[in-house]
Amino acid sequence: MWPQVTYQRRSATTLPRVKILVISPVHEVALRRLEAEHDVVRELNPDQDQLADLVGDCEVLVMRSGVQVDAHVLRRAEHLRFVVRAGAGTDNIDMAVAGQRGIRVMTIPGPGARAVSEMAFALMLSLARNVLEADRSLREGRWRKHEMTGRSLGGKTLGVLGAGNIGCRVGRLGAAWGMTVLGTVDRPTPAIVTALAAQGIESVSRDELLRRSDYVSLHVPLTDQTRGLIDAEALSLMASDAYLVNLARGGVVDEQALYTALVEGRLAGAALDVHAVEGEGKVSPLAGLPNVVLTPHIGAGTFESQREIGEQVLAFVHDYEAGRLAVDSMEDA
Repeated sequence: MWPQVTYQRRSATTLPRVKILVISPVHEVALRRLEAEHDVVRELNPDQDQLADLVGDCEVLVMRSGVQVDAHVLRRAEHLRFVVRAGAGTDNIDMAVAGQRGIRVMTIPGPGARAVSEMAFALMLSLARNVLEADRSLREGRWRKHEMTGRSLGGKTLGVLGAGNIGCRVGRLGAAWGMTVLGTVDRPTPAIVTALAAQGIESVSRDELLRRSDYVSLHVPLTDQTRGLIDAEALSLMASDAYLVNLARGGVVDEQALYTALVEGRLAGAALDVHAVEGEGKVSPLAGLPNVVLTPHIGAGTFESQREIGEQVLAFVHDYEAGRLAVDSMEDA
């Protein structure tokens, strides 16, 4: 569990102002506090050249997904000492170069975990109960009640690919719904297997999970090992009446292979909150399929989670300016 954070207002007379660059949306209350206490520059979603220019004289960088902090940017960041990744994962940060330059990177996976796990069930239910198609039809004046027979979650098998912080939450929710829950982890030691079992999650291999699951929910970080993890071969292991949900990272799924499996009827449906290519004006290759639900990376986007993340950003900056960082960098697994 991520520790509960209570932010204590700094003493302006004893602590120096810090130059902070904010390049992603942060809860407005937290941002106003930062601006009151520090020298803050807001420049949301800059391109790489803009970011390289802006980062030169800042000490702290606050960011989320959607912005790449690559080697070129980090090498221009002469004064950068601390990066706050307001969420889970560091796949959009060149961690090797950050380490070489002595730049501390902290993630905040905890507050968004609850929101993402709830979103997994929103997507599963949308698929299983034909929610989007039923809504579209009714708006057109078509009463297709007898064509909209759906499927239950209770009694089915849920496969959680990546039973880490978020994945375990999804698994516990699945068990509460009366589902049989399977899970994968990188290193299934006896202690980890026992801990998962205590949460109602059976530890299995990836291939066994794909074969046995009615619903597969992805919660792995994007690494060299997980890029393209769900490819044509993996999809061929799934049952034709199974559903795939991706709330991890877009690169985990081979979208062309997924498109083919859906068009050929080898998979009942899919829901993706994350995509290989994201941003304004980008259209998913799956957009034309009726058995697909697409959302714009909003898994962690609840008012409650963003408020908590904002509080944690403040706490991290407070620890930085006071010369201490109370929580080591954490990543969602």
